[in-house]
Amino acid sequence: MLAASTLLLADCRRVPVTGRSQFNLIPESQLTSLANSEYDVFLAQSQVVTSTPDAQKVKTVGSRLSNAVEKFLRDQGQADEIKQYAWEYNLIQSDQVNAWCMPGGKIAFYTGIMPVCKDEPGVATVMGHEIAHAVARHGNERMSQSLAVQLGGAALDIALSQKPAETRNLFLTAYGVGANVGVLLPFSRKQESEADKLGLIFMSMAGYQPDAAVDFWKRMSALGGAAPPEFLSTHPSNERRIKDIQNYLPKAREYYAQP
Repeated sequence: MLAASTLLLADCRRVPVTGRSQFNLIPESQLTSLANSEYDVFLAQSQVVTSTPDAQKVKTVGSRLSNAVEKFLRDQGQADEIKQYAWEYNLIQSDQVNAWCMPGGKIAFYTGIMPVCKDEPGVATVMGHEIAHAVARHGNERMSQSLAVQLGGAALDIALSQKPAETRNLFLTAYGVGANVGVLLPFSRKQESEADKLGLIFMSMAGYQPDAAVDFWKRMSALGGAAPPEFLSTHPSNERRIKDIQNYLPKAREYYAQP
């Protein structure tokens, strides 16, 4: 058993909308503070794209979705879930077909994913998925498990002071900035599927037809390449993802708000 002095009191909560019970071992305020610092470092070391149609599209869609999510949570009496969030949306020059979101709503899109997004509904598909990761606190789950498995269950502040490099790497990996491999694979696939469902609902709340998600993932699948078998990947296969999204569309449409 891990020493009690190294463990934080688990925060037992339920993910908004899905109601899944989860244990987050790290105070969200600590992760948000760390994310603010790491996001600034990332932006300083990256080529941030501004004043282009794609850059404006990322900010427009991001603002539209985050506003819709905030209103929904307020209406549900769950405003405290994101009370510390200060949303940021930036487009980064990179060929990577990727996007990610840190705690507190710090989002990055890479230019490599924009042709796949194609239009605002496509961007909304990805944006909704990334916002879902943040609202569901998936990174906290990943980070908590990483601290327990790799750093002996040390509290975040202790890990940062004693093993700063290792802890920083765990943080970046937990939020999709690095590669996630090993014992977290099945756990992360569950999170990806949950983020897909929440993302469909969030884009519907913002007035984007959730059906656009199917078109996006078909375009993603058409990219081809040597994708690993699903059991070796943190993400569901494109074929399974499309099928799951299609099955969930009727539920997502219930939240559609006419823009």
